[in-house]
Amino acid sequence: MPEKRSVSIIVPNYNGKHLLEKYLPSAVVAAKKADIPFEVIVVDDASSDGSVDFLDSHFPEVKVLINPSNSGFSYTCNQGIKAAQNDLVMLLNSDVALEEDYFDRLWRYFDRPDTFGVMGQIINSKGKTEDTARMMAFQGLKFKATHFYYSANPEQWTPTAYLSGANALIDREKLLTLGGFDEIFSPFYVEDVDLSFRAWRLGWKCYYDHRAICHHEVSSTTKKHHTKKKLYPVLYRNKFMLQAIHLDGQDLWKWRLQLMFMEIIPRVLIGKWWILKAYSAYRNKQAEIARSKNNLKTLMKKHKGHKSLFDIKKEVFDTVKGY
Repeated sequence: MPEKRSVSIIVPNYNGKHLLEKYLPSAVVAAKKADIPFEVIVVDDASSDGSVDFLDSHFPEVKVLINPSNSGFSYTCNQGIKAAQNDLVMLLNSDVALEEDYFDRLWRYFDRPDTFGVMGQIINSKGKTEDTARMMAFQGLKFKATHFYYSANPEQWTPTAYLSGANALIDREKLLTLGGFDEIFSPFYVEDVDLSFRAWRLGWKCYYDHRAICHHEVSSTTKKHHTKKKLYPVLYRNKFMLQAIHLDGQDLWKWRLQLMFMEIIPRVLIGKWWILKAYSAYRNKQAEIARSKNNLKTLMKKHKGHKSLFDIKKEVFDTVKGY
């Protein structure tokens, strides 16, 4: 019988009073049904919609942390991670509802000492599967983790290239070792991919369980407060930074050429000028990128980690081939 563990549920919030009212109860119900010690920490990112007052009056048992100014997803989650007291950290978006038995299938993963974390299936508002395990793929030296898959055998241990920040259950000590999310990716996008890649590269593993189910409104918080025109430059800047942090040597130089001739110039030629804003923002982050790379190398050396992204891809793919 897998050992149950205590859980700190961390919910970042920005002007999501209506979402907290609708979805937060599901997290409390799931934790109570699991019969575990738990705490709920909502980190408010300088909301102006009365979220904090609502929580104080309707959820007095919830610990509320308040950012002095709007600081983005990574910073907000990190405040909750630092405050967490329990064995595991559940990163949960404010627009996600957990099914009552969400935790039941997940305990077994933490019986293995090299487990970093596990996520369940995300179903969207139309009843369709939105997120499962991710397989890595390369286009030249550009890596992607957009290929979905899951095992037909629910008992199969299914590795995933990364854990979604919307519903990931993670070993707290390992999360603290990594320093939580890298705030270079603020305000949002791909910070969960980077976190998972760093975990893999230190020798830890990320898993997916298709039987643990939650429901998601599909990025309702981000899309409500930001237009597509503003989102694209941030998304692509962060994608570029992710590549630069996790590629080294000749691979990094080759990717830089690929970036210019296969992504930047082609988009400019068809009038997608926002790509220049993304590229400029990426170029302005070189000092922070170097710092993130050095921090990762230091951790890998300390923990005897040696995996590259190519190794991660092979490990996930080889596991799936064995099904």
